[in-house]
Amino acid sequence: MTKVLLSLHVLAALVTVGPVTVAASMFPPTLRRALGDPGDGDARTTLRTLHRICRVYAGIGIAVPLFGLATAGSLDVLGDAWLITSILLTAAAAGVLALLVLPAQDRALTETTGPTTPAPLNPGRLAAFTGVFNLLWATVTVLMIVRPGSTTGV
Repeated sequence: MTKVLLSLHVLAALVTVGPVTVAASMFPPTLRRALGDPGDGDARTTLRTLHRICRVYAGIGIAVPLFGLATAGSLDVLGDAWLITSILLTAAAAGVLALLVLPAQDRALTETTGPTTPAPLNPGRLAAFTGVFNLLWATVTVLMIVRPGSTTGV
């Protein structure tokens, strides 16, 4: 059963976190293009699509920690420091995505499609938030592979 749970955990991470990471990373440069040429309808359409990918896959991404906790329980490693660190970093990544990246994308969509822009958008700030999100997930991935005290002996 542990192998099934681990497989589901890894598949869920690949299928959900991967698209969010890529779409969120593509959003700031596309936003720059949309702001540089307000008549660029393709850029606005791409922004909407990228935001939808981030929002939908972030919601489905709840499966990753659920399968991860089930796997950790079956491996009896719930109290291990590397796992607790991974859980905290995962929570931080989820917080960055939910509280910083997605709201900034929402605001960008509203302001690039509306008649006026009340405050200048800062694609650089959104890119920084996205970079922090990506770095947190990369760190969790490394911890999952290296995991001190690994049962695989690696």
